[in-house]
Amino acid sequence: MTTVSDKQFWFVVGSQHLYGEVALGEVKAHAQEMVDALNNSGVLPYPLVLQDLAVSADKITTIMKEVNYRDEVAGVITWMHTFSPAKMWIRGTNLLQKPLLHLATQYNESIPWATIDMDFMNLNQAAHGDREYGFINARLNKQNKVVVGYWQRPNVQKQIAEWMDVAVAYNESFNIKVARFGDNMRNVGVTEGDKVEAQIQFGWTVDYFGIGDLVAYVNEVTEEEINALFAEYAEQYDFDYGNYSKEAWEASVKVQASYEIALKRFLDNGGYNAFTSNFEDLHGMKQLPGLAVQRLMAQGYGFAGEGDWKTAALDRLLKVMAHNVNTGFMEDYTYEMAEGKEAILQSHMLEVDPSLASSKPKVLVSPLGIGDREDPARLVFDGKAGEGVVVSMADFGTHYKLLINEVEAFEPEVAAPNLPVARVLWKVKPNFQDGVKAWIENGGGHHTVVSLNLTTDQIVSYAKLVGLEYVIIK
Repeated sequence: MTTVSDKQFWFVVGSQHLYGEVALGEVKAHAQEMVDALNNSGVLPYPLVLQDLAVSADKITTIMKEVNYRDEVAGVITWMHTFSPAKMWIRGTNLLQKPLLHLATQYNESIPWATIDMDFMNLNQAAHGDREYGFINARLNKQNKVVVGYWQRPNVQKQIAEWMDVAVAYNESFNIKVARFGDNMRNVGVTEGDKVEAQIQFGWTVDYFGIGDLVAYVNEVTEEEINALFAEYAEQYDFDYGNYSKEAWEASVKVQASYEIALKRFLDNGGYNAFTSNFEDLHGMKQLPGLAVQRLMAQGYGFAGEGDWKTAALDRLLKVMAHNVNTGFMEDYTYEMAEGKEAILQSHMLEVDPSLASSKPKVLVSPLGIGDREDPARLVFDGKAGEGVVVSMADFGTHYKLLINEVEAFEPEVAAPNLPVARVLWKVKPNFQDGVKAWIENGGGHHTVVSLNLTTDQIVSYAKLVGLEYVIIK
């Protein structure tokens, strides 16, 4: 996967000086035990680092300033061990520019009825502190995440882990750079968008390049580099020569190898982690990049066709969130409307993400009916089964809107021997008629990003962090 720097999360425990140093020492010991156990659980994707106790406004403000400054810190998890007066949190919380999770838990699972006294009550006031702290976050409109439950429970740890992935993706969003090779497909509406507003709201940088800029890189790729990459293809995929001679087939595949090398070199040299292509803008190219694009998506680069930079950036964002597992660019193609079997076939001209493949892909060369270029090579496979979420972003002129639909992907039961592209099938929720109708009525586009690893809750958490309107269809 393209590089995401190592991240950590700071664990900040709320208390106050009222209870004395002995009590605060016990609070710190409890917090350290919890942090160590959570880090050793194997559930959290990123480490927790315990900070000094948050016992004053000055201390809280200092911690939050440091969070903003430290690039390796992706967010803050707070726990109110005792009653922590929330006015102390106002300045620091207002300054915090990174995601915040309020963990509503307590050190002990059950109330020790046989021994409980007022000393215990004064020290263990999570229920008291949660209400005070929650009020001030709501009043400050922090859009923070709240996870409730005993900290040793697997479902609580899973919620923390999923939020960590969202927080890292939020931070990475400000590092997303999209290279557009050519402009948008002519006369298409949903691929348009306000790039300045996208950079302000989401942090995305979108740059245009003429296709000649990429061609120059292609022309510099050596035969030795192409042959080495072709050998890698032979190890990873099945080869389907079809009706082509071996010589002609290999020549076509090697064109894609040269594109993969050139694209990766171009993107990496410019610090780009997402890109678009356009079959209407191929001057100087022998083929539309297909296999090359699929391979780069598998490495974690975001992509969308026809110049759709919004979906390319969204693809990169969700790949970071999902650790580049079972997540990729998709396009609605055709309906299955047989009663009881309603579904939507997802595919594209060439560029279907192999991270969604259910089995070993094969390399196929076949004509492409558009673009007026040579027959391109592509990876062909059937998609995986699983519960997932599909997301589309549209610019409505006054604002951006995110469409979210829960889907059930399934492996095709019938072969499609004449279909020379990868295919993914899914059923939409709550059902075909209502799901498709709601998607259309809300302006959902035909370009999407699907993930069989992420949840609706994670997508919504990100949308709230960036003030993005969203509609959930489920």
